[in-house]
Amino acid sequence: MGDVMKGWLIGLLLMPAMLLADTRLQNAQEESEALQRDAAAAQQRIDALDDASREALQRYRDAVLQSRQLRDYNERMTAMVEGQRSELDSLEEQLASIEQTQRAVLPLLHQMVSSLEQFVALDLPFLPEERNTRISQLHSLLDRADVSVAEKYRRVIEAYQIESDYGRTLEAWRGTLEDDQGHRTVEFLRLGRVMLYYQSLDGREQGYWDADAENWASLPGSYRRALEQGIRIARQQQTPELLRLPLKPVASTDATEGN
Repeated sequence: MGDVMKGWLIGLLLMPAMLLADTRLQNAQEESEALQRDAAAAQQRIDALDDASREALQRYRDAVLQSRQLRDYNERMTAMVEGQRSELDSLEEQLASIEQTQRAVLPLLHQMVSSLEQFVALDLPFLPEERNTRISQLHSLLDRADVSVAEKYRRVIEAYQIESDYGRTLEAWRGTLEDDQGHRTVEFLRLGRVMLYYQSLDGREQGYWDADAENWASLPGSYRRALEQGIRIARQQQTPELLRLPLKPVASTDATEGN
């Protein structure tokens, strides 16, 4: 009995201490859990700060890269603008030079056409309508503002080339002869720019243009066959052959022939 009472007494004496120990343990556990929660929250904040730092760092790097790219782009654009400005300056100089050239070329073209007109007037009187029409068209062309100087120059040179070709060709055509006897249709034969002949359609009359007298002069009948052959050769109706035709004024006799 005495031992039992001692046990109860000891238990009663130890109970407050045990309760206090349990309370302290519980408090310690709660504090530990709170510390763990605080540590976890702190770690989350640290992780969030790390993520924000990394994002900020990446944004900074992107901004630096974009800044470099923009700087390089601006440098290239600046160089391009400078190059275009230089090219524009060069084009303006060329345009000014072209304008000066045009002002110098146009009077020259007018002079060339006038010289060509005088040349045709003094030349053998062949294809007068065609040649005079060509010159009249050139005069009109040079006065047109809607035609470029290059085109005007091309047309003038083309006319000169046509006139130059006349000096290297043999040509025959049927046309109207105007002389003291009036107007009549004849066959013409042009030997380059050297001589211009005619022959009546019946072959009984032939002659040549006398440049000194500026008139038509008759030829003896001995040239009838040579003229007929020359006309056929010019029309490619006969193979070419040597023709005995006068190159200088000859007397109107059947016994004399020129070389």
